[in-house]
Amino acid sequence: MTVQGTEKSSRRGRRSTTIGGMPTNDMPWWRWRSNVRSALHMLSDPVFQRECWLAGREEYGDVTDAVYRLVEDTWLDNWSAEKYVGTIFRDQQEAALVDAAVLRVLRIMHEVGPDAAVSVYLDHPGWTEAVHAAREAHVRLASGDGDDPDGAPRTLEVLRILTRSG
Repeated sequence: MTVQGTEKSSRRGRRSTTIGGMPTNDMPWWRWRSNVRSALHMLSDPVFQRECWLAGREEYGDVTDAVYRLVEDTWLDNWSAEKYVGTIFRDQQEAALVDAAVLRVLRIMHEVGPDAAVSVYLDHPGWTEAVHAAREAHVRLASGDGDDPDGAPRTLEVLRILTRSG
């Protein structure tokens, strides 16, 4: 029997309660982590990209939306994910994998432009490498949160609900 209040979410090695499978309180900036994870998830899944982005399914946004979620609050386009170890990322390994993914994706975005059609991104010669790097980061972060990395990405509306304050 557990006495109420004896289990604290801030203890190392313990998972907090979850929202939609994502721990809510074990990382101080979990909302930012949720946005980074969402972006990496979409950027790492070529089947999703064909079935949702190429098909124009608005509920998932597009490549530019995913890149924006990846870097908007974190400024990962300006500095290393290592800066966020302990707040967004659990360890140096997560940070290194995220940095690798961000660099590959941003390199392509700068070459093709943020307003390029989805097909331009997917046909870029470096896209396969970017997808692979995003997949490595996504798997590490999802596994760290106790989630199945092979589940379907959440819609942007579900992400908004999960990360809503209050």
